[in-house]
Amino acid sequence: MQTFRENIWKDDEYKYEAAYGFVPNLMAYLHDGGPSSATDSAASGDGSPAGGRPCMIVLPGGGYCMVVPPEGEVVAKEFYERGMNCFVLTYTTDITMSVPLKTQPMEDVSRAVRYVRKNAARFGIDASKIVVCGFSAASHVCGSLGVHFKDVKDPDPELDAISNRPDGLILSYPVITTGEFTHIYSIQALIGKEPSEAELDYFSLEKNVTSDTPPCFIWQTVDDDLVPVENSMMFAEACRKAGVPYTYHAFPYGNHGLSVHNLASRKGEFGEEYTMEQVMKAVDAVREGKGINVSEQRRNELIEQFSAPLLQMPEGFVAPEFKDVAMWPEMAQIWMESLWSAK
Repeated sequence: MQTFRENIWKDDEYKYEAAYGFVPNLMAYLHDGGPSSATDSAASGDGSPAGGRPCMIVLPGGGYCMVVPPEGEVVAKEFYERGMNCFVLTYTTDITMSVPLKTQPMEDVSRAVRYVRKNAARFGIDASKIVVCGFSAASHVCGSLGVHFKDVKDPDPELDAISNRPDGLILSYPVITTGEFTHIYSIQALIGKEPSEAELDYFSLEKNVTSDTPPCFIWQTVDDDLVPVENSMMFAEACRKAGVPYTYHAFPYGNHGLSVHNLASRKGEFGEEYTMEQVMKAVDAVREGKGINVSEQRRNELIEQFSAPLLQMPEGFVAPEFKDVAMWPEMAQIWMESLWSAK
């Protein structure tokens, strides 16, 4: 396996005010055998499909406040083992909830799709088989690109000429709506506590699905304890009305945040915590009194929240298994194979 990190923005392109030195980046999980030889793979015998492997860009959730490790590396490795070349995107969030993100996360995933597509030969991928897979609030990031990809212009003319439309969306227990069934804290981090009606409508994704929205694989549990299941239901219905190919699985039981729900995930073996870089830079800035528009109350909350290590699991811990939920990666793989066969 080849693993490496690449920033997706140049210093003069990325202008989010509360980045605190962070730059959105991709962590790669690529099959050995030579990205440069991917187009000749049928002759090389490396086992990868001619023209390159399907690609997944994984976006972990975190309420637009962080990019959480339990939905990062462990997800990429699950689909790597299923034959894909994968990336984890650490996109822009704001743990201080002080500087609304607006379109920046959507611009990050748009740039990531263009960047990966531009470098398809180097990464050993098929540029026509790029799926973005989001969890919770990151599903909102992915879904925003899915419905608004035509709106996102890239500051790099060469990249702007490359399509940013994903070939498929995987939306896992997604935040979708800004209406009655919203996850209010995600939306507040995204567009602030006093958004305009236009902003609320724009980021209420079920209102913006068109026939150009990419095919979707959507799943959630009915008794999700954080994001109401109506979110995924509303998006599935919007896809149906717009004629967008989709599959929707509503599993009866299971808490929010189940990730890929394989054994590693259930044991808390999520992989490296590199997705927390921006959070820790922001917390350090807040501790030093350098936070941007951060109230004293929020400063104290963050110092207390991050005074102890995160994600510590008791020795021998294994979360309960929901056997139906554990099947969703297999279902998603079958769905993706059906997309590729239809091309």
